[in-house]
Amino acid sequence: MMFDLATPIEIVDPHRWQTFGACRNADGRLFFHPAGERGSTRRRRDAAAKAVCATCPVLLLCREQALRVREPYGVWGGLSEADREAIWVPVAEAG
Repeated sequence: MMFDLATPIEIVDPHRWQTFGACRNADGRLFFHPAGERGSTRRRRDAAAKAVCATCPVLLLCREQALRVREPYGVWGGLSEADREAIWVPVAEAG
């Protein structure tokens, strides 16, 4: 079951959606790169994190939160740091 931004759980507790995240049972290190990680190692880790996100019932809520607060680190809502930056830059240029 996917939740969207109008789901009542967000009204009751704006962060309760996090308790439904597929990442809750995954190793948190999967979602945040260690210092100095680059290239194919980083791409593989990001891809594995995004695969967890793809199964997540609160993917859209997570993504929206990460974009709203300009989360600078990790994979959130199936978006890596670079993915989010690619969204923010055109928005900033348009505004």
